[in-house]
Amino acid sequence: MGNLISGISSMATRQLLAELAHACRQQGGVAVDFESLGGVDAAKRVAAGEPFDVVVLAADAIDKLIAGGSVLAGSRVDLVRSPVAIAVRAGAARPDIGSEDALRRAVLAAGSVGYSTGPSGTALLALFARWGITDELRGRLVQAPPGVPVGKLVADGAVALGFQQLSEMLGQPGIDVIGAMPPGCEIVTTFSGGVCATSTRADEVRALLAWLASPATAEAKRHQGMDPAQEST
Repeated sequence: MGNLISGISSMATRQLLAELAHACRQQGGVAVDFESLGGVDAAKRVAAGEPFDVVVLAADAIDKLIAGGSVLAGSRVDLVRSPVAIAVRAGAARPDIGSEDALRRAVLAAGSVGYSTGPSGTALLALFARWGITDELRGRLVQAPPGVPVGKLVADGAVALGFQQLSEMLGQPGIDVIGAMPPGCEIVTTFSGGVCATSTRADEVRALLAWLASPATAEAKRHQGMDPAQEST
């Protein structure tokens, strides 16, 4: 089987990629090991030329790495669509988030609101700007440090209402996930893989990405709180 294929990813896909890497080995496929960390830092390391074979990040981050020459052109493969969920501390009152207007009221009523450094955080801040409530939330917005789940801030009582990819909320002790973003303001990130320019095993990585995007991996994606990317069309 040779040496491990080395991969790097953001935290949002950490559990999924670990599960799929194990399944790949079990089926006699290529052996791959993913390092997962904050997406911004992961992209910086790939851009700096660290010798990884494969990278899995938000689609726009992959596109930027392709534009910069750090990921091979034409190698991007969309893998999953990952929705943002909302959480409160375990046992806390659950605000109504059943509509966009209800969620806006819940955010304004929250003593503090947690969000991530990743694409979901950027989209959330844009949503607050669209609602015209950015100034009202000043001093109450708490960004989780890179690699730290927003759910941990919620569990620790550092924030009252937390927003992050559902895949990162699942399994986080001390929180109650109260639902996804309501219709009209959904935040869904597509995560994609690409072949790193530093890889000497591009053909093997392309085959791995094709398998990661295949129907064989759909069940694992769903129970990790994500949807297969190919279902978005």
